[in-house]
Amino acid sequence: MTYCVGLKIDRGLVFMSDTRTNAGMDSISTFKKMHVWEQPGERVIVLMSAGNLATTQAVVSLLDERTKAVTDRHEKLLETPSMYQTVRLLGDTVKEVIAQSSPAGEKADSYFNASFILGGQIKGSPPRLFMIYPEGNFIESTDDTPFFQIGETKYGKPIIIRAYEKTMSLAETVKLLLVSFDSTLKSNLSVGLPLDLLFLEQDAFQVGLKKRIGQDDQYYRTISDGWSNALKTAFASLPDFPG
Repeated sequence: MTYCVGLKIDRGLVFMSDTRTNAGMDSISTFKKMHVWEQPGERVIVLMSAGNLATTQAVVSLLDERTKAVTDRHEKLLETPSMYQTVRLLGDTVKEVIAQSSPAGEKADSYFNASFILGGQIKGSPPRLFMIYPEGNFIESTDDTPFFQIGETKYGKPIIIRAYEKTMSLAETVKLLLVSFDSTLKSNLSVGLPLDLLFLEQDAFQVGLKKRIGQDDQYYRTISDGWSNALKTAFASLPDFPG
């Protein structure tokens, strides 16, 4: 299991992902789930993945290999004319990998499933954010749906829905995401530290803040402890049942 969030604010796009992968409680490993392709001054593409690790790694490796190839008949991430064409390329790559990996008749929603969040900006157009389903089809964020989650989504979603504002600063957005992730970490052991954080500022066309947040990160500990205490205080302030 995993947990990834891509969120759009007025200043740009913010991404956060955990790094835990497990095949049972006695087999827990750390794998990066956030990948970046950057052409400074022209574009930045960010991809986060959840689902079957072999499938997600195959998709990322294939995209990366074709992007670096000197000559290749396939379209490349750093050459697509728009973010829409970029997400179409990703969707086609997902379909290709699953078709090659699955036995005859195997469906995308079976053992080989994988989902992705893709975001970025190409010069000449605004930042865009997409979620790609295991079948390779996708949807784009809107003002009504300004963020996407993949993986273990249910524990961290309520705080984002209640507290998100598109005018939030980067500092406020990181605080919001850390509360969301902390709630998920405390509820599901298959999601774990460290967390990867990345900020893509609108029209910067290069990666802004990029940070890995571990167990010993003092700000994370402050947020985690503060949120727990705030919840206890809020609960205690509610009126008791009159019966």
